[in-house]
Amino acid sequence: MNGKHLVKLGLEKKAIALAQTAATQRETAGLTRDDILSELRAVQQNPAAYAEGGVYAPLAAELLAQQAVLDARRGSDLRAQPLPYPTWGADLIDPGAHRQMDVAMRLPVSRAGALMPDAHVGYGLPIGGVLATENAVIPYGVGVDIGCSMMLSVLPIQPGALRTDDATTLLLKHTRFGAGVAFEKRDRQDHDVLHESTWQDQPILRHLYDKAATQIGTSGSGNHFVEFGTLTLPTADLGLDPGEYLAVLSHSGSRGFGAQVAGHFTALAERHHPTLAPEAKKLAWLPLDHEDGQAYWQAMTLAGRYALANHHLIHTRLARALNVTPLAQVSNSHNLAWKQQVGDQELIVHRKGATPAAQGQLGLIPGSMADPGYVVRGLGHPGALSSASHGAGRQLGRKAAASTLNKKDVQAYLTTRGVTLIGGGIDEAPQAYKRIQDVIARQDDLVNVIASFQPRVVRMDTGSEDI
Repeated sequence: MNGKHLVKLGLEKKAIALAQTAATQRETAGLTRDDILSELRAVQQNPAAYAEGGVYAPLAAELLAQQAVLDARRGSDLRAQPLPYPTWGADLIDPGAHRQMDVAMRLPVSRAGALMPDAHVGYGLPIGGVLATENAVIPYGVGVDIGCSMMLSVLPIQPGALRTDDATTLLLKHTRFGAGVAFEKRDRQDHDVLHESTWQDQPILRHLYDKAATQIGTSGSGNHFVEFGTLTLPTADLGLDPGEYLAVLSHSGSRGFGAQVAGHFTALAERHHPTLAPEAKKLAWLPLDHEDGQAYWQAMTLAGRYALANHHLIHTRLARALNVTPLAQVSNSHNLAWKQQVGDQELIVHRKGATPAAQGQLGLIPGSMADPGYVVRGLGHPGALSSASHGAGRQLGRKAAASTLNKKDVQAYLTTRGVTLIGGGIDEAPQAYKRIQDVIARQDDLVNVIASFQPRVVRMDTGSEDI
């Protein structure tokens, strides 16, 4: 009996070796090749009948395992209709975001979902989409910028005590923006996240370590920013008396490290589901009880910690330069997946551009480069899977903003609001975003607003067309 006979039977990979071992034993027992082939066909047709014991048991077990994989792949077919999901601020959301959310709710692993009022079209899951799945994590349900997050530091300085020129100088000296950008080697800071043993657990993490170490404490492009502004606290909260404070607000993520992790595991997820419908291709998932799902979860959570480490270093630099210690700090991630109890079972809740808003949980919802942001406390709404918006949300895509907005109008908008901008492209202009006040108003059952933040001096990456 040789391999060609086994391949003709349709056996593959490990099953061929197991069949060869069993065939050798049957030849020793005196059976002819035709007899053995007949028995092998019988095992193929009904492996469960042979799995309990005997010479063909290992082969039968392998065939059953292969069948389970095939059944899981066939199970990747979409539901005929999406599961129902609630929407906040439906009048603010474009139809494309709803279409994407509908596809996500047709996945066989989906169990619940919600759409936030800042929602707009993204890749895979829409930005502002919240999706709960069972035993599955979707790399594009988390997003490319894994762990993208916010951080606010309230400083013991009156807002008017820091001059605009001085704030500009501090931001230029102590922040860095853009793809591939890093601090000069002599100015780089260290952080505990770079000393975690997790970096050695996977080849991709070992490969990306140097990139992560080089870019620590910096920000990316697009809508990432660091800004000085005025925090207005109407009533005592955050351990502070009511009043106005100088504050630093930042929006940043996991840099090139997170993006490459996202790309690697998205490709892996797509290979797990080669028959997934084209409209759901970017929603391919990884089972959490599979080694690939466990590897992504480990890399994702590391990227989330790395992103928050970037914020901490940014805020530490600026506070040190001002010779102060922050009075209070708030931070949250809004591109991540969490294990969360939903009803009577643990599900994986993806928040792609959505803020965790469990009962009493603090969060940050920014506006645009000239519009206010808000410190909020979650109300734990079960229908929203304890979530809220992550910002104002785009109403114009980047290309549309660049082609339709007038630089003079944008600059006038900034000037009227007393905002000084360093960098920033017209694709990030305030007019490209929904009005943050409208977005906040449509989620008053998701969060309570406890403070507002008005930007004063804003630094962003240099856009393709600067304002």
